[in-house]
Amino acid sequence: MGTSRWVSASMPYLMPRENGQGDAWAADAAVQGRRGTQRIVYAGEAPAPAEVARLFGLPEGEPVVVRRRVILLDDQPNELTDTYYPTSIARGTALAGTAKIRGGAVTLLAQLGHVGALVREDVVADMPDEEERKALQTAPGEPVLRLTRLTLDRDDQPIQIDCMVMPGRRQRLRYEIRME
Repeated sequence: MGTSRWVSASMPYLMPRENGQGDAWAADAAVQGRRGTQRIVYAGEAPAPAEVARLFGLPEGEPVVVRRRVILLDDQPNELTDTYYPTSIARGTALAGTAKIRGGAVTLLAQLGHVGALVREDVVADMPDEEERKALQTAPGEPVLRLTRLTLDRDDQPIQIDCMVMPGRRQRLRYEIRME
């Protein structure tokens, strides 16, 4: 495998960070000898798309808080990520703003009393739309992976939904499951 391929495991992104630690993406990239950054292109309230509304149990178009980001690996687009939160959790918090969140959003959620207890991920291969293709700098006809991650709290209430689009040829998703 060439160095241009990214190996991604979900676990680092699901746990709150310790005080003083940076975000999980930068730390994960650094472990692999790479540089991980992100650019927030929008943050605030927006109407819930159909799939997000369904997962949150809301009517389509109901307001949610969204953070839209371009995830960069060595200054190249590696992923487009839209992260959604119920307004009851995120309205008026840093989740609704464009500033970087110290320790990342999962850490802030935990500080607000919302800790993930169950995560469901669905991955499908698809063709990108033209906007996604340009943003990810993929070749015409190159497929993408779409990963939807739903995080539920201890009461099985959804607290976060991540919708990610990644160039299929530059990704390798790794899942490790420990049965104890």
